[in-house]
Amino acid sequence: MSEWTIYYNPKCGSCRKALELLKSKKVEPRIVEYLKTPPTAAEVEKLIAWVGDAHAVVRAKEDEYAAHKLNDKSTAKQIAAAIAKDPILLQRPIVVRGQRAVVARPPEKAGELF
Repeated sequence: MSEWTIYYNPKCGSCRKALELLKSKKVEPRIVEYLKTPPTAAEVEKLIAWVGDAHAVVRAKEDEYAAHKLNDKSTAKQIAAAIAKDPILLQRPIVVRGQRAVVARPPEKAGELF
């Protein structure tokens, strides 16, 4: 298994740029198209722990955010459960190396993992 993973949406320009950046550094990450293969709540909780901020991994402007009654006081567990149910809520791209992760917005933030 690759030490590197990218949570990826092929329609997202930031995702494509982050993947391009990784490949330019000779990294071939495992690509998780999270809309096709949604992460479980437990997997999202790991991402949250590695990123260090539950609110950084959730897309608050999506309609599903309000539908799940999420807000700035929502817990990591509540956010993880909502993302597992509606993966469109997962912020993208998230780049993982080992047990560290960054939300690569802008894509150059992926460089923090080198």
